[in-house]
Amino acid sequence: MFKYSLHAAVMAMAMLFTQAAMAQNAVPMPEQSAAMAASAPRDPALRPVFDQFGGKPGLVTLMDDFMVNLMADARTRPYFADTDREHIKLELVDQFCVILDGPCTYTGKDMERVHRNLGINRAAFNALVEDLQKAMDKNKVPFRAQNKLLAKLAPMHPVVITK
Repeated sequence: MFKYSLHAAVMAMAMLFTQAAMAQNAVPMPEQSAAMAASAPRDPALRPVFDQFGGKPGLVTLMDDFMVNLMADARTRPYFADTDREHIKLELVDQFCVILDGPCTYTGKDMERVHRNLGINRAAFNALVEDLQKAMDKNKVPFRAQNKLLAKLAPMHPVVITK
């Protein structure tokens, strides 16, 4: 049932929990700032993948569905219940868009600072990845495109899992 390796799950989770924290303390930063250095950088080779996600409108729809999944999941709801979920969705759209070489700018904080005090454990991280996978499946994002994004997110997991 769970299509991704543990490594892929870890990377996606890192990015997503970062966004939850950013929603609480967002401060605009330049596109290639420390935030992007500590998250996944823009990858021009992924521009075709950006199109497979449906461009920016597709990412907006994906994040809408993803947030519904996060709030319906008892394992992830506590991390998002008292946050500005609309802001989190906007930050995630921009972060995914930048990673996939779309015409966006990521202005959120770096992953470490955002997740530092959230107490995220591996189980919560993996739950978030499952919720993202469900949203991507619902939006008919090709499996290969999903994996390419997750591969870019995976290196962020060490700064997201803090417990």
